Amino acid sequence: MQYSEGNIGRVFVLRIDDGEDLIKSILEFVQMKNLKSGLGLFIGALRDGKAVTGPELPVIPPDQHFETYESAWEVFGMVTVYPSPEGPKLHIHSSMGRGREALVGCLREKASVYLVIEVALFEFVGLNAVREFDKKSGFYLLGLDENL
Repeated sequence: MQYSEGNIGRVFVLRIDDGEDLIKSILEFVQMKNLKSGLGLFIGALRDGKAVTGPELPVIPPDQHFETYESAWEVFGMVTVYPSPEGPKLHIHSSMGRGREALVGCLREKASVYLVIEVALFEFVGLNAVREFDKKSGFYLLGLDENL
């Protein structure tokens, strides 16, 4: 286990409108506001996009299983933001539903908003946190160190 202790800094509320991309919009916002670390909660609807819904098999590194979605899906989820050598990295997980169908996963590449998504974004300050590339998993994993 790793940990780092910090505090809540700024709090932002975002409205992302129909046709805008959720992933791109949040990334651009955190870059504009120079937000290094934080957590966002969101609700609304997505029109179409792509999500990782687990690995094909439980091995490391995983071969990711992707699902695409179209039309309009109700959604809620959360996003974490941490710095990396390449800039801020987002990790977005959500649950979405349409009729009796449900999909849970990690949003990737594209997530077009249908109608509106509301985001409450909380900045973390004083953390020693960074996303570093992990060769074993093939992902940027969160590294925490109280003494960084």
